[in-house]
Amino acid sequence: MQVNRINLQGRNAIVTGGASGLGYAIAKRLLQSGANVALWDLKRDALERAAVELAPEGKVPGFVVDVTDHDGVKAAGAESVAALGHVDILVNSAGIAGPAVPVVDYKPSDWQSVIDVNLTGTFNCIQALLRHMMDRDYGRVINIASVAGKDGNPNASAYSASKAGVIALTKSVAKEVAKTGIRINCITPAAVHTALFDQMNQQHIDYMLSKIPMGRFGLPEEVAAMVAWLASEECSFATGAAFDLSGGRSTY
Repeated sequence: MQVNRINLQGRNAIVTGGASGLGYAIAKRLLQSGANVALWDLKRDALERAAVELAPEGKVPGFVVDVTDHDGVKAAGAESVAALGHVDILVNSAGIAGPAVPVVDYKPSDWQSVIDVNLTGTFNCIQALLRHMMDRDYGRVINIASVAGKDGNPNASAYSASKAGVIALTKSVAKEVAKTGIRINCITPAAVHTALFDQMNQQHIDYMLSKIPMGRFGLPEEVAAMVAWLASEECSFATGAAFDLSGGRSTY
């Protein structure tokens, strides 16, 4: 796939879930575009490995962060600002799928875990960095939602609800800061083949594929390309938007 360079020289970013999957691909693309990138991830071993692999691309400090821990996220935000000098870009990519079971069988503890990571975690990270961006009158926030948040996938009630919440959160906060230099958008991909598939059964994976007219899953690099533009200064009039990357699934 041909890669077009997007100029992020002098910009500093935080990517949650940055040690693997979508987060890793996004961090790599931002680094290749000239940004410095702080990786946030819950898994120390994966974080250290990713930081070593990405080090040739640029400055890439790593932080062990649980996005569900409000105080921990706030502290990590301050540490990242100190390490980078300032933060221009926040990509909320950390997420979990949860079990693929009907709602009548869904355990409340599993429901809460998915909501805590995917929705509350996104809120925690935005709140931790938004005032810093407001003080500088510049920022780009990109939240990774899902087409499931628009359509509602069966046997994925918590995941679908959490991603619908991410879409609504994006729109709400974007309107709050619309008159500043901050732009807040989200991406709603159809299924993208990452390690998240390891949390799903084959029946659910087959269902997701059946809904994509192109007949294939998305690539992490395709999501990263969209994120790179949304993270750029050129993304100046789009805010509060949900950008589909669905292989033709979303036509509305």
